[in-house]
Amino acid sequence: MKVDPKKHSRAITAGPDRAPARAMFKAIGFKDADLERPLIGVANTWTEIGPCNYHLRRLAAKVKEGIRAAGGTPLEFNTVSISDGITMGSQGMKTSLISREVIADSIELVARGNHFDAMVALSGCDKTIPGTVMALVRINVPGLMLYGGSIMYGEHGARRLTIQDVFEAVGAFNAGKISADELRAIENSACPGPGACGGQFTANTMATAFEMLGISPMGLGDVPAMDPRKDEAAFECGRLVMDLLNQGITPRQIISRKGMENAIAGVLATGGSTNAVLHLLAVAREAGVRLSIDDFDKISRKTPVLADLKPWGRFTAPEMYRAGGMALVARRLLRAGLLHASAMTVTGRTIGDEAKAAHEAPGQEVIRPFENPLKPTGGMAILRGNLAPEGCVIKLVGHERMIHRGPARVFNQEEDAFAAVKQGRIKPGDVVVIRYEGPKGGPGMREMLGVTGAIVGAGLGESVALMTDGRFSGATYGFMVGHVAPEAAVGGPVAVVKNGDTIVIDVKKRRIDVELSAAEMKRRLAKWKPPKPPFTRGVMAKYARLVSSATEGAVTR
Repeated sequence: MKVDPKKHSRAITAGPDRAPARAMFKAIGFKDADLERPLIGVANTWTEIGPCNYHLRRLAAKVKEGIRAAGGTPLEFNTVSISDGITMGSQGMKTSLISREVIADSIELVARGNHFDAMVALSGCDKTIPGTVMALVRINVPGLMLYGGSIMYGEHGARRLTIQDVFEAVGAFNAGKISADELRAIENSACPGPGACGGQFTANTMATAFEMLGISPMGLGDVPAMDPRKDEAAFECGRLVMDLLNQGITPRQIISRKGMENAIAGVLATGGSTNAVLHLLAVAREAGVRLSIDDFDKISRKTPVLADLKPWGRFTAPEMYRAGGMALVARRLLRAGLLHASAMTVTGRTIGDEAKAAHEAPGQEVIRPFENPLKPTGGMAILRGNLAPEGCVIKLVGHERMIHRGPARVFNQEEDAFAAVKQGRIKPGDVVVIRYEGPKGGPGMREMLGVTGAIVGAGLGESVALMTDGRFSGATYGFMVGHVAPEAAVGGPVAVVKNGDTIVIDVKKRRIDVELSAAEMKRRLAKWKPPKPPFTRGVMAKYARLVSSATEGAVTR
């Protein structure tokens, strides 16, 4: 069937009745020839607040060059972005996950309002990546997402640094392990220029997951932010979206159950961020693909950890790119029978084709052979128990512990837990419980890198456990359990845990429990009363009213 490349935009550009719309376009320099071509939206998440998205204006210009060269008319617009690294540990971090919904909503509105025929979305910081893809799926015109790329690693002495090292240095300084001068030297060296945080933290996790899913071109997101080849990648994305338009291929034709399982396998094989659970569930919901948190556990049990990446490993994202990138991880999974090779991608090739075309740098040590993994099973697990009847997520890379039993140290907000670590009030064996930080309770489900970094920096990473109805940065590692559901704010069992209660986390049994009788739990819950909401108006209050459980991706309904 013949594809009409102006199927959508003709509604605002064709015929005498649309003369007013054309006049508005011509006011800013468009000609009749421009308006006779397909209109291609370029959704940018540029901001000058933080490095992750700072360079996206440059890349957007190259995307537009590619669109024009292939016969389209690009129309660029912008949306919001919250820097997780800047807001971490503050009340501002509550806005981060909420921004994912705002990004998706705003892109959808602009695209629908302007009848774009196709879309390219540029992402950088953590929530811009799933937010742009959620919008692409909703709009469902031919489109793809280009990730702006990783920052380069910093250097201090013989160490290669990322932002993770700065958070841990804060903990080390507060514990008296390093001087103020050393802390400042690490601060000054960790982030040498534009690009998203440089380990397999949430941004790189989601960028690589979406290459595996097929909605981003394999190998183009891997290119670091300031590598000259990034401009070439951006131009290629502009050209590629026109191919998708001319073939009539839309995101919902690309994003499938098999693609989702490939994305999950990619996250697990690289020891990626637990935030991938939230974001892949959210994208699956938009695409109408059946997916649950239990699917992550099933795939984790058979997927080894192959990539030796920070926050728990030795290498950074630019080093993984030089080693062979996500295509090489895909090839490892393909040869092991853990990849759905027939799943399609926006390049027009299957993921199996992309995997077979991978190149491996001679002597590279970043991506292990399948026969010699860092861990025999994947980087996370789903736990349930009387503290998390709906489930929760634990990251398994970066530590060897499989069980922890200890007394609860309970805090109703992140700041109080951070202060306790800073003041030396957390002891080996403790289970730090941070509650009322879930999707509704925060609202916004803050990441806890300030606390987890402080715990590791204080030398407690091997002896302390932490659980929260909030979530973690991809830079977190250690015995940390997040996304506890139901959350405290809706009366989940975590709301009635008391200081000194014994908590048992048993990964092999996939259990997380407090050692209380069912009768005692019932008695405590009967006395519990919900706290007053921290926000009663504005976007924060609206989100708290509409957001679902973390087990459903914390999407708004």
